[in-house]
Amino acid sequence: MEICENKSIKEVVGSFAEENSQEGLRVFVAGGSRAGMDDVYVDEAYNLGRQIARMDFKLDFGLSSSGIMGAVARGVLDGWNKKKCKTTPIQGITTKEYYSLYQTDEILGQIEDVIVAQTLEERKKKLLNADFVVFAPGGVGTLDELAYDCVAMQDGLLPIKPFILYNVDSFFHHMVEYLKEISAKGFADPVPFIIVDNSDELSIVFRLLKLRYKKGKTTAEVYAATRQLIYELPYFIKKKPDSSVHVEDIIADMQNTSLYGTAEERQELANEIELAYLEKEIERMYDRLSKTGRDTSIVSDKLANLKKRKKENAKNKREK
Repeated sequence: MEICENKSIKEVVGSFAEENSQEGLRVFVAGGSRAGMDDVYVDEAYNLGRQIARMDFKLDFGLSSSGIMGAVARGVLDGWNKKKCKTTPIQGITTKEYYSLYQTDEILGQIEDVIVAQTLEERKKKLLNADFVVFAPGGVGTLDELAYDCVAMQDGLLPIKPFILYNVDSFFHHMVEYLKEISAKGFADPVPFIIVDNSDELSIVFRLLKLRYKKGKTTAEVYAATRQLIYELPYFIKKKPDSSVHVEDIIADMQNTSLYGTAEERQELANEIELAYLEKEIERMYDRLSKTGRDTSIVSDKLANLKKRKKENAKNKREK
């Protein structure tokens, strides 16, 4: 009986994997063309690229060899070169104006699939043909991409798909609060962002998207599936403290409990999932509070300096 049960579980997991790997999942990464002032951003961007290659995903990006995007491309290239693949599944999408500015270098020279769009609008639409989107740290261009995608989904111009915020060093904590605020006050529909804080959590999300995320045919189905993934993600993070534990095994255990467990066992699993979710939310809340405290301190220092300068200017005028 146990062998039959395990076979059923593997078939369930396998059906998700087969569905999501028929054409090879495409991931669109939006991020900065600059590296930022802390090495952690480039390091984690490179790890993002390696995770994409490890999962056999295809990368769609805005064709850049510098900054965050260059680090992502380098990670993908290194990952696929290690596999000794003849072709690299990277698609660069840019415009005529930007393409004319590029100087061929080691990274760009390895990207054979380049699409040159006529306008930025066309470029954005082509990039959003990917199965899901990752927003890495970046500047106003990244924010523009994020806002465009949210509007396109809200207005029905783009099918809802999983959006991942790669929250390196809590980079997006202000943005998350802002998006929650405008949704809570009725100015926008809620967007189901999957927030990951590091490359370890990212690897779990990628594997869940490949193995367990079921593509919906309607907006409601996609939204519900993404929300479910967001809700269960902290449980997987908690259950996978290191590489010795595999996501597939956690999925199998969950399926086993759901299909064959007693009512008490199913309730215990539900409680553990909810507890992990709440613990992660509390952790992020404390992190946001610490960042807010730091921001308040910075504002106070600036205000003190402004008052000091104002006082000095007034004194100089009196002396004149």
